[in-house]
Amino acid sequence: MISYASVRYKAIATGMFALLTAAASCVGSAAPPPDQNSLRQTVAAAAPTPTTTLPPGPLSASTASGSLLGVPTSTPSSVPQPPPTVTATPFLGIHDPLEARVAEEFATFGQWQTDFTKRSVSLLSIDPIVPRDRITPIDAPQFTDVAAAPAYMRDNEPVIAFESGGTAKAYPLAMLIWHEIVNDTVGGKPVTVTFCPLCNSSLVFDRSVDGRRLSFGTSGNLRHSDLVMWDRQTQSWWQQITGEAIVGTLTGTQLDVLPSAVISWKAFRELYPEGELLLRVTEDDGSYARDYDNPPYAGYDDVRERPFLFVGTADGRLPAVARVVTLQIAETSVAYPFDFLSGNPVINDSVGGQDIVIMFDDSVASPFTDASLAPQISGGATVFSRQAGAGTLMFVSSAARKRTTGAEQKWATGSAIGAEGWPVSAMRLGFGRRAAGR
Repeated sequence: MISYASVRYKAIATGMFALLTAAASCVGSAAPPPDQNSLRQTVAAAAPTPTTTLPPGPLSASTASGSLLGVPTSTPSSVPQPPPTVTATPFLGIHDPLEARVAEEFATFGQWQTDFTKRSVSLLSIDPIVPRDRITPIDAPQFTDVAAAPAYMRDNEPVIAFESGGTAKAYPLAMLIWHEIVNDTVGGKPVTVTFCPLCNSSLVFDRSVDGRRLSFGTSGNLRHSDLVMWDRQTQSWWQQITGEAIVGTLTGTQLDVLPSAVISWKAFRELYPEGELLLRVTEDDGSYARDYDNPPYAGYDDVRERPFLFVGTADGRLPAVARVVTLQIAETSVAYPFDFLSGNPVINDSVGGQDIVIMFDDSVASPFTDASLAPQISGGATVFSRQAGAGTLMFVSSAARKRTTGAEQKWATGSAIGAEGWPVSAMRLGFGRRAAGR
């Protein structure tokens, strides 16, 4: 199975993937830069404060006692007091004083029952932004048939396409940019469909772990400017772009990444005429729960801007928010800048011992354009295996042909991801992705 992603360059430049290819730059938007201090808070402000029933966990009720590392939160007397001395008191087995302080703050103020003694990353690398599930995940998704799709769906609107058990579903990024997580069951398989707007990365996971079905939410935390998810069964924290539990009982557990693709709505309709479309969430009065036509991160396509809430040193080989598609096969990781792919829409390559083809569609719109602006075209890239039976296919875009040893056959005009002249059935060759986006 091929794992690939088209993400922001900074996501791979911080050690999540190794950049093995280079390009000068990636085409950006002329839209004005976003307000870096209000983007994620805007998403949270649009959501009602969630009520969460916490399952029993490893922390006792005494941890929310109104004190922090032995320092009272208020002074009971008006008599001047000397500055408090904070000692390196261990918090539930955490002996590093800084991490102990962070753990107790998460437990006390965030009411987390996560086992912070189990972690694969430093708690200091995790940034709390908003309360958990304030960016509300979709737990009861509603769908309609492709043929009955609402008029608000534009041909070039990007959707996450996922197929399992004979059922194909489209999840519009215009919704995921507001909700970030959809817990669903497709063809009998429990899945979690995720999208991190700050990394523009989409992944679909199997949410069954050791026979246990997990339900995911947004923790309100970021790490390297990437979504940190949490599961409601153990309150473990998960890095979205890797699918790995990084804090809590399940630390080290890896979710299975399932094949998916970000394609245009038009391409999905043509590929899956019997498919289903995720409907916008509505309130009791019938109004939409969010302003889905106006994304909270409008203008985030501007490659001149520093990534929102990113802490660290950006790799200078590409703009930090430039789009790249990344491949991870076996121990080999490769990145292909969209700027390069826009001029080379079909790339035949071999990575990690597997023959692959990358197809670029220059008609897919950006999810970061609001209704007041003309649609920003960002393009989309999809990766397929070139193996077909015992043979290896070679793809070209201009003639819409496939070439095999000793034979040549013209394929029907169509699209795997929406561009004229590409093989209609290329999507059946086998594709996989870690993430989709910038």
